[in-house]
Amino acid sequence: MSELNFRRQVDDCQPYIAGETEAAVLKKYHLEAVVKLGSNENPYGPYTNARAALQESLQYLNRYPEDDYVDLIATIAAKNGLTSQNVALGGGAGNVIETTSRLFLDAGDEVLIATPTYRLYREVSLLMGASVKEVPVRSDFTADFEAFKAAITPKTKLIWLCNPNNPTGVVNDPQELTRFIDEVGDHVWIVLDEAYADFIQSGQRAQLTDKLEQKKLVIIRTFSKYYGLAGARVGYILARQKVISAYDTITEPFCVNRSGLFAARASLLLDQAEASEIKEKILQQKQRVVNELAQLEVETVPSQANFIFVKLPGKIAAGQIAAQLMAQGVIVRECGAWGYPQYLRITIGKAAENQRLITELKQLLRVKVKEQ
Repeated sequence: MSELNFRRQVDDCQPYIAGETEAAVLKKYHLEAVVKLGSNENPYGPYTNARAALQESLQYLNRYPEDDYVDLIATIAAKNGLTSQNVALGGGAGNVIETTSRLFLDAGDEVLIATPTYRLYREVSLLMGASVKEVPVRSDFTADFEAFKAAITPKTKLIWLCNPNNPTGVVNDPQELTRFIDEVGDHVWIVLDEAYADFIQSGQRAQLTDKLEQKKLVIIRTFSKYYGLAGARVGYILARQKVISAYDTITEPFCVNRSGLFAARASLLLDQAEASEIKEKILQQKQRVVNELAQLEVETVPSQANFIFVKLPGKIAAGQIAAQLMAQGVIVRECGAWGYPQYLRITIGKAAENQRLITELKQLLRVKVKEQ
């Protein structure tokens, strides 16, 4: 067979490993119900007005969403004290990240990422022919900004930052993050992924939109997490006008579906109170889960997201526990792919879902501890 002649960087990339689906687990283990706590989804969304907007959008799905793009962009801009020329859309944060890499990176460029962090940064950078330099996090899992600065070379084009970070849920002090952005040289772009930032507790989130014109800064956000619209696939980028113009030039036309546009705009304009109530409910449930896990001698890294990063006791392998939990109908994410084979990433679900997790995990750990 002749060579397929893929882009040569494809061989450098690794496939994205998504969390297991409910349907696959139901079928594989012949279960009647599954608790999905592996993909950092918001179990409460979509919210009331977003659901109504989704229904309304159906009558317009035969048309391309020209005006709806304009409306959502204007709404996002107004919410952030920016102009429409500072906002562009994408099909979820993943699509925005991929388009951003195409916008900035050339073959031979160097990018910096934290270790661990969201894996997609590495893959999209490698695909563009860039080299990836990993900067280990500190012992408390915060980004090591001094190490980042020391790692910058004349070839460094871009730094990917995730705050709160995935898979840890950790944030850096807002003043420290702001200072880092100010101190990084003007030849380096900083792309700040704020997919989970709306879950950050009051006073601990850096407010950085006023830096967009002063520094080479891009901010990426999504409606998937806080607003519970993961299936609608709506993300966006905030940046200076010239960046947005170039982004719009290279991105796919109409890359967000009309239903997603309707739901996202309703979420911003009409569902803020409900979203805020759900945030508090998720944070309360997170603390409850942390407290329950502590009774099982499971260590939890302090999280400012809607998920937690936990270390199992002793030398128990997270991959084995995750597989056994899945067989019982509870999906969590084992973190061996990030280099943490004793850690699980657990999404905070509804109260009954969290209780199911605790019950099943308690039984499994009791057996494992005895075996050790």
